[in-house]
Amino acid sequence: MEQILSMNGGSGEQSYANNSIGQSTCLSRSMPLIKQAVLDFCCTKLPETVTIADLGCSSGPNTFYAVSEITGIIYERCCQLGRSAPEFRVFLNDLPGNDFNTVFQSLSAFQEKLREENGPGFGPLYVAGVPGSFYGRLFPLKTLHFVHSSSSLHWLSQVPPELTDKANPLINKWKIFISKTSQPAVISSYLTQFRKDFSLFLKLRSEEVPPEGRMVLTFRGRTTADPTSDESCLLWDYLGQAFQDLVAEGLVEEERLDTYNTPYYEPHPEEIQAEIEKEGSFTLDRLEVVALPWDSVNGGIKDDRAMTAKRMAKAIRAVNQSMFRSHFGPDILDPLFHRFIEIMAADTKEVEHVSLVISLIKKA
Repeated sequence: MEQILSMNGGSGEQSYANNSIGQSTCLSRSMPLIKQAVLDFCCTKLPETVTIADLGCSSGPNTFYAVSEITGIIYERCCQLGRSAPEFRVFLNDLPGNDFNTVFQSLSAFQEKLREENGPGFGPLYVAGVPGSFYGRLFPLKTLHFVHSSSSLHWLSQVPPELTDKANPLINKWKIFISKTSQPAVISSYLTQFRKDFSLFLKLRSEEVPPEGRMVLTFRGRTTADPTSDESCLLWDYLGQAFQDLVAEGLVEEERLDTYNTPYYEPHPEEIQAEIEKEGSFTLDRLEVVALPWDSVNGGIKDDRAMTAKRMAKAIRAVNQSMFRSHFGPDILDPLFHRFIEIMAADTKEVEHVSLVISLIKKA
């Protein structure tokens, strides 16, 4: 996954930068919890240099949003308290295929914007890119004071190994993710992989974050106990139907579809809480649910189902294209998403897009 998964780079029509309205809205809705976590952090003795890591930074307009807010809140609070403001060290992390070139081309404008918003006393702020999976160690011991991640931790480190066992694979027939027709063993394998990955993530960050350090994590989740509900699976079912149509048309081999599974999981709050308690390095300070409307991909514009389907297809393609191309080849992308649009536009179901926001404090 570290070599395959990446959001579409650049600033073109199919880029993540131009098709991440949903992620932007979710990030904005999570800001009150982030602000409270930052203010609580300011109640502790601040170091001369505050180190912040944004894990899964991607590229485009969302990349610097959280960093801008976090550093601005710290600076403003220090000014209110008559304390010396710290310098800032910011690490932007994502997988090696991320479009870091675009990120750093926009860095000068970002730093100038921070100075305009906060005044001449702000900073300095130093930014570095850190390519690599957050399912591995990324930083030296006890160096991160505040960790942020948005729209990333629902991606698993790998497809559950039971589904890729060459000797005796579990077959998730006609599907690319969990569905009501999936075998119980398939669903169980996804939960097991999530537990393993999330526990590992917490353990690794516990080595990098000192006592009283903070993490705020936002990722797709669900409010219903059933992992096969439409809340989690509707869009993946539309994609599965689109792939089935390509198989029927001879554009995709049935065996290729049967051996593709998405490395993704939307946990329930109880599953998250259980892993935090079991791993034991962090205290769960707050957990909130952010639920966006079905047509949030339209950016607040009321539009018909067909237009919503077109925008949704672009958003899903911007995220999944690298993996689809790697497994199926590039030729299926246009017909796949054309069929996805038709399937979604012809249906009437709607679900909310649920994300979970958790605030964690490193234990002493």
